[in-house]
Amino acid sequence: MDKRLLDILCCPVTKTPLKPLSRTQLDALNREISRHAVQTIAGAEVASPLQAGLLTTDGKVIYRIEDEIPVMLADEGIGTLQLSGFPI
Repeated sequence: MDKRLLDILCCPVTKTPLKPLSRTQLDALNREISRHAVQTIAGAEVASPLQAGLLTTDGKVIYRIEDEIPVMLADEGIGTLQLSGFPI
């Protein structure tokens, strides 16, 4: 992701800055998704694994990236508290 874009993106709710998910974080998230154990903030099941994502710097919310475009919709965020043992 372009560094300039990353510098201006923030959580649409809290305005917290974002950072790319690490490979370890992405793998942990996708393991939980494969177990059907992950929901968006709106309560919809996350059915398919993420290829990339952005994490708020406080480690509370993940936003997916699709086709190199961040999906910055508040209801589409994924709260990390539901992920057991998620590496922050």
